Amino acid sequence: MKLTCLQENLNAGLQITGHLVNKNINLPILNNVLMEVTNERLKLSSTNLEIGITCSVRCKSETEGSFTVEGKLLSEYINLLPNDQVNLELGKNDFVNVSCKSSQTKIKGIDATDFPVIPHLEKKEPYKISITEFKKAISQIVFSVAVSESRPEISGVFMSFNKAEKGTVVMVGTDSYRLAEKKVKISENETESEVIVPLKTLQEVLRILNNLKDQDNSVDSMDIHLSDNQILFCMDSVELISRLVEGGYPDYTQIIPKESKTTVIASRSELQKQIKRVALFSKAGIFDINMIFDPAKGLILKATNSQIGESTSELDVEFTGDNNETVLNYRYLLEGLNNLDCEDVKISLVDGNVPCLIQPKEYSDYLYIVMPIKQ
Repeated sequence: MKLTCLQENLNAGLQITGHLVNKNINLPILNNVLMEVTNERLKLSSTNLEIGITCSVRCKSETEGSFTVEGKLLSEYINLLPNDQVNLELGKNDFVNVSCKSSQTKIKGIDATDFPVIPHLEKKEPYKISITEFKKAISQIVFSVAVSESRPEISGVFMSFNKAEKGTVVMVGTDSYRLAEKKVKISENETESEVIVPLKTLQEVLRILNNLKDQDNSVDSMDIHLSDNQILFCMDSVELISRLVEGGYPDYTQIIPKESKTTVIASRSELQKQIKRVALFSKAGIFDINMIFDPAKGLILKATNSQIGESTSELDVEFTGDNNETVLNYRYLLEGLNNLDCEDVKISLVDGNVPCLIQPKEYSDYLYIVMPIKQ
């Protein structure tokens, strides 16, 4: 194996694939990035046995072949080289020789035959989706996903393709205390499918998409392929394949309020400020904030802590409906508001025993609900 590659291209590929490798004592090969040289392309691959990432970069190859090198070390070293041509050659005793301008380095590796096989998924009938919209959707969903694995079915993001509406994927995340739902347009494939994608997988996809966007603003579409137990994301020269979460996702639609007795429209930024101010007086560990909907006074926020005092704040809102009241976890409330991409929010309530529904005023493709704190 002998090749020449631009430092910029090699560094970009290693930043994408090298992030997945961690210190694995039981399987040292998982700490490595697989390098395969064929047809003037260098294919970089990494895996943690749950997720596999491959990235292809241009190179000039004198000799084809494959080998593995510790991913973190190689990535950090290449990142510190000047922006020039980098030469890599497999030498004696499992060392890879790396040279760039005046720098000469030898890095110990492991034979490629020990590297785990990254599963292959047949590419047919993809779901095509805008990278910009998908990135936005992931960021608006993942914060609400359960990090505990005691309930595996909600430890990932539920993705429903074409079922609720043709040409749409519905993405849902919940930890049973709050829930976020986002709808995104898709094209090409009208097949109905429902899968649960692990949280770490989508966080990795988001990281890769951010890296690709920094490198090439012209790429704004990606393909998603599905099989019975795997999902494949194809993003320009990068592919990520992951296992899916087994089991059925709970019927979350039952807890989304279909009607409301009280609705207010409020400035998102002003609401955030007032919540943060009043929340200083919420009870430790409970994080409770009382929301009082008053037709005469608007939205009243109140928190009381017998140890330190109490705080009340009134917010001008557009008011529709009756007097109402609920108690919510202010941290969940703020996280939802932080992930809304709008100036004004619509807050709807049935009563203090039913989840509070929060949506952007301007569009209806996103909703967020927070379960009330029972008094």
